[in-house]
Amino acid sequence: MLSSLDVKPLDYTANPFGQGEQPTGRQVDGELVYAVGDIHGRYDLLKVMLAQLARDYAQRTAGRRPVLVFLGDYVDRGPQSPEVLDALIWLARRPDLEVRLLKGNHEQAMLDFIDDPVRAAPWLGFGGAQTLTAYGVEPPGEESGPQDLRQARDALLDRMPAAHLRRLQTLELMVAVGDYAFVHAGVRPGAALAAQDERDLLWIRRSFLESEGPHEKVIVHGHTWIDEKPQMHGHRLGLDTGAYATGVLTAVRLEDNRMAILQARAEAA
Repeated sequence: MLSSLDVKPLDYTANPFGQGEQPTGRQVDGELVYAVGDIHGRYDLLKVMLAQLARDYAQRTAGRRPVLVFLGDYVDRGPQSPEVLDALIWLARRPDLEVRLLKGNHEQAMLDFIDDPVRAAPWLGFGGAQTLTAYGVEPPGEESGPQDLRQARDALLDRMPAAHLRRLQTLELMVAVGDYAFVHAGVRPGAALAAQDERDLLWIRRSFLESEGPHEKVIVHGHTWIDEKPQMHGHRLGLDTGAYATGVLTAVRLEDNRMAILQARAEAA
């Protein structure tokens, strides 16, 4: 059973998450922005998060159109990747919202498998098998050969709605709003945002996470999780809280120079 979402406002004099310094004095140019971390097939959590976001921005819009940024990794690991994509596609069609969907490394790995299932077979081992199963495709075994992999790819394309593939192929790499830049994994320290390499935006870890910054903007990212707490630092905000494993999906609200963390939790059975 799902509990209601917890909304934890963050003040700038304390750090309730124990994850480093909180961002301070940043602006979003008058926008009301929400960013949502890695979903990984947890449609159950996404449903609750969307309901809470709707309640939250209904109290705050005052004529503004909320900006919803999703940080990628919608598919894999969890059991409901198709339902997650359906929900995001529906959401992006709403005229009262500005929905920005970023590409994660798992979406790229899925696209690579569709393009060349033999070369991209490792995708099956880090979440792709669950996605195939969710689409009704039997995942190839570890000893499967090229023909088995191609048959699985063909079966996936037969079962995947065309709208899912189109959306996967048109995901964004970066969104900037005010003093914030939103990406999936992070950025290469020392490189201008305009000069970032796509692979870094999707896959980078250590060099970004260990960097003390500052960057051109505060980087809001997913991709790497430690536990169910977001990673709060002066130069970055990590929103991946391992939803597929922890049962916690995390988002942030950015408004003027204030922020609040929202979390959807799955109660223990």
